[in-house]
Amino acid sequence: MDRIEAGRYWDENAPVWTRLARAGCDIYRDYVNTPAFLAMLPDVSGLTGLDIGCGEGHNTRLLAGRGARMAGIDISPTFIAAARQAGADDPRGVEFRVADACELPFEDRSFDFATAFMSLMDMPDARPALREARRVLTPDGFCQFSISHPCTNTPHRRLIRDEDGRERALEIGGYFDPPSGRVDEWIFTGAPPELREGLRRFRVPFLHRTLSWWLNAVVDAGLVIERVNEPRADDRAARECPKVADTRLVPYFLHVRCRRAE
Repeated sequence: MDRIEAGRYWDENAPVWTRLARAGCDIYRDYVNTPAFLAMLPDVSGLTGLDIGCGEGHNTRLLAGRGARMAGIDISPTFIAAARQAGADDPRGVEFRVADACELPFEDRSFDFATAFMSLMDMPDARPALREARRVLTPDGFCQFSISHPCTNTPHRRLIRDEDGRERALEIGGYFDPPSGRVDEWIFTGAPPELREGLRRFRVPFLHRTLSWWLNAVVDAGLVIERVNEPRADDRAARECPKVADTRLVPYFLHVRCRRAE
């Protein structure tokens, strides 16, 4: 599978994804992933930033709300149309455009920082995107990204519960298997039945890579890792949204911040 084909899947997912995410159904994003990402992010007020794989622009707008001058790119025209529509309703000066993360349409050293919220792992090969991120960063710029945790989001994965239905363990396997071209079908678990009814399930290419693959990809792109996090739901999030409490069992996400190696 190449990145054009992967992009087609995401463009097909975009209408339902946008509808449900904006209805508050992307609970792992809203209660765990994005809050932890922003807590790890340095102060971006007054900086120029690029959000890579911005989707419908939710997180890009959050960064603009922190005072950054933002641009957002995505390979999906449908996602970018949704991002621009939201920008018309809530203008924060974000420039959204359709673009391939592996061939960024920006000059060298154009941005003080780059972000990628849960987008790099959906590319058949994220290495060119990391190299491009480095290229468009200023000499002291940084790149921060989040991905599904390579050690737990494996080809075989099953949540194990006890006799009372409580999560006890995660069974995983196939960690070293190469990407198979598998396409998974699912929908947000936070979406109630009345919202899901009649909606097309997401079709998502599963493109698992090992942890060592990711670390080497960062190094080979000319970046130096300076901070890593494996977020989980805090007590408040677990109380308010019990479905995300399983993130306290094993890490589901990996956050990495890196800088140009000069």
